[in-house]
Amino acid sequence: MACVVPILWKIQAIKGWCALGQVPIRPFSKRPSVPAAQNFSDYDSIREQYKPEVPECFNFAKDVLDKWAQMEKEGRGPSNPALWWVGDQGEEVKWSFEELASISKKAANLFSEQCGLQKGDRVVVILSRIPEWWLLNVACLRTGTVLIPGTTQLTAKDILHRLQASRAKCIITDQALAPAVDSVASECQSLAVKLIVSRDPRDGWLNFHDLLNRAPADHSCVATKSCEPMAIYFTSGTTGAPKMAEHSHCSHGIGLALNGRYWLDLTPADLIWNTSDTGWAKSAWSSVFAPWSQGAGVFVHGMPRFEPKPVLETLSKFPITTFCSAPTAYRMLIRHDLSSYSFRSLKHCVSAGEPMNPEVMEDWKRETGLDIYEGYGQPEPVLVWRSVQGDEN
Repeated sequence: MACVVPILWKIQAIKGWCALGQVPIRPFSKRPSVPAAQNFSDYDSIREQYKPEVPECFNFAKDVLDKWAQMEKEGRGPSNPALWWVGDQGEEVKWSFEELASISKKAANLFSEQCGLQKGDRVVVILSRIPEWWLLNVACLRTGTVLIPGTTQLTAKDILHRLQASRAKCIITDQALAPAVDSVASECQSLAVKLIVSRDPRDGWLNFHDLLNRAPADHSCVATKSCEPMAIYFTSGTTGAPKMAEHSHCSHGIGLALNGRYWLDLTPADLIWNTSDTGWAKSAWSSVFAPWSQGAGVFVHGMPRFEPKPVLETLSKFPITTFCSAPTAYRMLIRHDLSSYSFRSLKHCVSAGEPMNPEVMEDWKRETGLDIYEGYGQPEPVLVWRSVQGDEN
């Protein structure tokens, strides 16, 4: 992934979140006008101007998120919340960049003080699409611990493989997967801390919410070099066992600014919804680093599985400007009567993870007037690299 220094725009202050409802309505039409790209002019000029600078030290929490938080404090912040989460029962959580910074500092203190985690320690996080997942991402950045996300579909065997292969010191999950972790924990010599995100206590586990409430609010971000490990993502295992792909503080924290600005075409006025599972690298790319590098808001729906009707209703109800989902999801969506929905704000659609059927792209364009821009996932560059190295396993 190429690198580019994040660009922070200065925009006018907007009091509260009242501006969230003041999104220009884009009427549904069989032939709507095609939205112009906000950041992309032409490939040749962008390539010519692209001269990334990577500093010796870089930390996304300190150098990007805290700057957005400071801009909000000064009345110059983005118009959307940093995180806008909606639950199955209609409950909502909205965190500004200031609030995200404050709560994540408490979580960082929890890591360092109550859990005894130090810079470089590896932390496996297996959680569904809940606000705590985003909070823990930032806490890992602040402490210099190495985040290892996992999908909630993992079995005990899968968890054992990840814990042993990564030599993780800590695992964080919920009540649903805690029994699976307990069944293999004795075989993981490096595992020292089990942290559960739950209202209810569990024997042998530290309770995240209880400790977070007691954690101090002041925290100094650990100094991290750009080239130091920031996260490890396991590939999907399409060829052999899942492989570890390490990402540095600059490869994600700086490199994905290019993704956010040009492929996702985001600005501080945008709100992006990426439906990726939290266990995949795509979630980090399009639900953390790419949007937040641009000051865009991240929208999350806590639905346990992808269902076309609630997805279309959500796209109609909320001021989502950018939508990212897998080709399979788009195929499911076009089978419904799209003419009964009004996408008020949607202007940019992207997809990745598997080949997109041309007919799906044509149907989506015909019904919404929007193109679907295709990208690639984590396994493709990993497989290319391994092929170059002469390793086909």
